[in-house]
Amino acid sequence: MFVLSLIEHTLRLPPNLLSLPLPEAIRGELEKLFVDKVIAQLGLCISVYDIKSIKGGFIFAGDGASTYTVDFRLIMFRPFEGEILSGKVDASDANGLRLSVGFFKDISIPIHLLPNPSKFSEDGRWTWMYGDVELTIEQDDEIRFRVHKISYPPIPLEQEKDSKAFAPMVITASIDFDGLGPISWWV
Repeated sequence: MFVLSLIEHTLRLPPNLLSLPLPEAIRGELEKLFVDKVIAQLGLCISVYDIKSIKGGFIFAGDGASTYTVDFRLIMFRPFEGEILSGKVDASDANGLRLSVGFFKDISIPIHLLPNPSKFSEDGRWTWMYGDVELTIEQDDEIRFRVHKISYPPIPLEQEKDSKAFAPMVITASIDFDGLGPISWWV
């Protein structure tokens, strides 16, 4: 679920930060640039883990800021396909479920990846029909799910005013296997 990614980045350090110790100033700028951002194919950046090397310190003509080449590692949230995770139901509608793991909310379970047969009721809940037993999925239920697919959609050039906010990383999950679904089902 969490991985370390080694990155090399050319970083411009503004002159007002040159009074700080160099590693501290660079770490602060790296955190501003990367933390809570999604990097395509790498995942969501959680934290700057460490700085491996700092090279350079060039000041380009007419600039006043120094430029460094920095090798550093980031802690990234990037689950792998097939990984089993636990989250809470954030929303439920006729298209499926939306889940949250606290710091990440773009997890969806479409209809075809819910247990079969499932039905959506008018009160906004999904119910799995297991023989004669009806097992419901409630708002805020803790759910164990399997990562089905991770996608990094292209950034839209324009977005309509009333459209949903753009998600740079989307996890599609499934609960159509034994042991998956609300934890209360399996206790």
